[in-house]
Amino acid sequence: MTTLAAVGVIPTPSIQYAAIAPMLIIFGVGLVGVLVEAFVPRGLRHVTQVVITLAGIVAAFVSVVVLAGTHRVVVEGAVAIDGPTLFLWGLILALAFLAVLTIAERALDPGGAFTGSAAALPGSAAEREVSAAGITATEVFPLTLFAVGGMMLFPAANDLLTMFVGLEVLSLPLYLMCGLARRRRLLSQEAAMKYFVLGAYSSGFFLFGIALLYGYAGSFRLAAIASAASSQLGNDGLLLGGMALLTVGLLFKIGAVPFHSWVPDVYQGAPTPVTGFMATATKAAGFGALIRVLYVALPGMTWDWRPIMWGVAILTMVVGSVLAVTQNDVKRMLAYSSVAHAGFILTAVIAATRLGTASVLFYLATYGFATIGAFAIVTLVRDSAGEATHLSQWAGLGRRSPVVAGSFALFLLAFAGIPLTSGFTGKFAVFTAALDAGAAPVVIVGVLSSAVAAFFYIRVIVVMFFSAPAPDGPTVVIPSAFTSVAVAIGVAVTVVLGVVPAPILDLANRASLFVR
Repeated sequence: MTTLAAVGVIPTPSIQYAAIAPMLIIFGVGLVGVLVEAFVPRGLRHVTQVVITLAGIVAAFVSVVVLAGTHRVVVEGAVAIDGPTLFLWGLILALAFLAVLTIAERALDPGGAFTGSAAALPGSAAEREVSAAGITATEVFPLTLFAVGGMMLFPAANDLLTMFVGLEVLSLPLYLMCGLARRRRLLSQEAAMKYFVLGAYSSGFFLFGIALLYGYAGSFRLAAIASAASSQLGNDGLLLGGMALLTVGLLFKIGAVPFHSWVPDVYQGAPTPVTGFMATATKAAGFGALIRVLYVALPGMTWDWRPIMWGVAILTMVVGSVLAVTQNDVKRMLAYSSVAHAGFILTAVIAATRLGTASVLFYLATYGFATIGAFAIVTLVRDSAGEATHLSQWAGLGRRSPVVAGSFALFLLAFAGIPLTSGFTGKFAVFTAALDAGAAPVVIVGVLSSAVAAFFYIRVIVVMFFSAPAPDGPTVVIPSAFTSVAVAIGVAVTVVLGVVPAPILDLANRASLFVR
């Protein structure tokens, strides 16, 4: 009997829709958001987009909970549904929920943080007309959902082509969102252009690495690459070159040194709600993809990539901490802080064990909630020009608004790793994993870098509580429930994960096993 292959008929792929339901929900709701932009009257778009976006994220989170315990490869081997995937999906969705709350905020600035017309030239009559009308860019909501969908696909990809698709899907919306700031348009557009150019550059490294690994293993599948590497057949130059180039693309996405140059400029220029979203959800997706590549595709190459990761982790911690000390802009200080935290997480990546995976997952959770809360507070301190981010403008903030200053101080103490905050538990977890793997020198550098970092965190606290406020200084604007809820959740998680971290630590430990 003639087979389908003999007559040239492509077999129908087997797709397990239930297993990838969280991603399908996010992309589906994103498409609905596009239709809202096309057909819903402008006056109703904002509330409509907020409702469907938050509802879609909640529905996707519920479907992730339903999938708990799943451990298999689906969609013809392209997507791995396992513990790390589900943990990161839940974390990315939770962070995206808080990010959407800050993006939806309109009480701080008439029309919100986003320009009403991205196509209008800065300073033009068209821009002034749109600004005076209070029009806001509601297309930011479907863009956020598409970015979230890419972030979910990126760490779940079981082959390199699917991983590249996830990388581009998460990156392209972020390039656009970085340039949509209502105020300081030129700075925002400069940030978007830098992010786009350097992001495209890193994608080229990533794609070239994929090509070399395919040439070595004859397959894009992570398991096939691991099998070929363990058999030690073929050209080792292709394997090492592909591993190096692929790692460069991933290290760029997490903002590790020496691929961090985009971080301070993009974080400063992008709308602050987008900065908080990038600093948390994108980092979670990037580290998820990094540990999947290193632990699943290249476990037999540990002795080759571990020394490089030692150097990258040390450089990232030192450079991020030292350069943060020199910053006088709060957003740039948090940007270099993000670089330093990427180095702290890399200390656990070096372990290449289940404990290392669990520590990475837990640290991403502790860092994510504190960071998104910190950037939400940055949006509240304002003057006539918008957000007041120069450190001198925060003098005496504790007297003007003790609650806001106290919440920001809590986040800074968590970043410094002070006990009874989530940051202390997170650093203890990653340093323990590194010590168990014999990386004591890296841990020593990490502890010293934490001490340096504590200096500039405490400096901000001193400025807020022990400096006299300027008579004409900025004020703290009362936000709506959106930003208030985001900050409150960030504070609550930071305290809970510092006082009773056991439940999330246990969850991370149970979620640390990859499917191969």
